[in-house]
Amino acid sequence: TSPEYGFDVNTAAVIRTIHEQSPDIRVGVSKTDGQIGAGDQGLMFGYACRQTDELMPLPIMLAHKLAMRLSEVRKNKELPYLGPDGKTQVTVEYRDGKPVRIDYVVIAASHTQEAVSADGRFTSDEAKRQIIERVVGPVAGNWIDENTKITINGTGQFVVSGPQGDTGLTGRKIIVDTYGGWAVHGGGAFSGKDPTKVDRSAGYMARYIAKNIVGAGLADECLVQLGYCIGLVDPVSVMVNTYGTGKLSDESFSPLVRQVFPLSPKGMIDHLKLREPVYLKTATYGHFGRPEFAWERLDATDELLAKAKQF
Repeated sequence: TSPEYGFDVNTAAVIRTIHEQSPDIRVGVSKTDGQIGAGDQGLMFGYACRQTDELMPLPIMLAHKLAMRLSEVRKNKELPYLGPDGKTQVTVEYRDGKPVRIDYVVIAASHTQEAVSADGRFTSDEAKRQIIERVVGPVAGNWIDENTKITINGTGQFVVSGPQGDTGLTGRKIIVDTYGGWAVHGGGAFSGKDPTKVDRSAGYMARYIAKNIVGAGLADECLVQLGYCIGLVDPVSVMVNTYGTGKLSDESFSPLVRQVFPLSPKGMIDHLKLREPVYLKTATYGHFGRPEFAWERLDATDELLAKAKQF
């Protein structure tokens, strides 16, 4: 943080209005036998596919890598005028279900007055050229052709940034946190919630399940839906859709998933180590497709293959 960017840790005001969890919710979450009931009702979805090594859709992975590169060239002073606020968007063209090229790249990159044009109205052409050359090229160059369109700071410039320029995003950016719009979303955000809230724990478990199904070679594409009722330990529904790519019928995957994976809130919390301090890193660059997280492990493939023989 820095006063230059309008967000300074030394002057920011923190308003504390924290109170205890509602007793009507707590009675359903905390069980006398040590189990944990779901902290809310809802549907959570997880997805995996073979478009990238991370078993994620290509557009969102490119967008995350562009954001990482923006941060890198700012921190290492390669582009010292960049600020910490920014976001990315990538439109990919597909043919017969396969990605072939990038059609459009959109980048919003905050910056100081140093990168403003001489007339004081726009991000300078030189700054845009440097961002394209040092950020877009290294990350996405293999997917770009002469018809690819790139927009840097579409409103002109991006000097007023951070909390002084716009409200916060917790709970608002649920698609960039997940699959970039490629897969279904149940509507519940991750951030700001402890793992007894199945929006978070079951969202991570659903991704873990889908990734291991694809990683095991049981499907090329997989969507997993888990449904919960507040206060209940077990999911009320388990659905798997492999879009016609599964080695088993979609109906057979549901009992297989129940056999292999712990689906109670406590089971998910313990298996994915969700009581450990892992959440700070999820504030940027998405929650999926990153090997440092437990829900990205491919350690259930052998058991899936062994038990799939029953179906």
